Amino acid sequence: MRHIISVLVENKFGVLARVSGMFSGRGFNIDTLNVAPTHDPSLSRITVVLKGDDSSLDLCSKQLRKLVNVVEVVDFNEGQAVGRELVLVKVKADAKTRSEIMQISDIFRAKIVHVAHNAVIVEATGDEGKVTAFLGLLEPFGILELARTGQLALKRC
Repeated sequence: MRHIISVLVENKFGVLARVSGMFSGRGFNIDTLNVAPTHDPSLSRITVVLKGDDSSLDLCSKQLRKLVNVVEVVDFNEGQAVGRELVLVKVKADAKTRSEIMQISDIFRAKIVHVAHNAVIVEATGDEGKVTAFLGLLEPFGILELARTGQLALKRC
């Protein structure tokens, strides 16, 4: 089963290593991992997407809560959170294909953030399915490079 775990931690050296070590020590393979400061510079949010059974993950969450620098641990159930992903993708684009890439980008509400003579860089955000579909449509043009954040999530209000 797929899980999205949000871990609020003190913004201190070594915390990420301890948190990710907790998952790997329990035999979980991390699909995506994001870490960034929050509105409070003393705290960071770690968002982890992984697959595993509920009972093992429950035990792991309890052990995460015991770590010194961990403030909060939330395992989001389906529909409990709003999740988004960001992708930057560099696509081959000549004079003939550039307009088609722009049309596809418009349909997905993506932004072209850089234009060069033989390529464009496009930024897209959305849920994992939207980002994957967008990349699938760009693939025939030739993806030169891409960077994908993985999932970020916040609990619904």
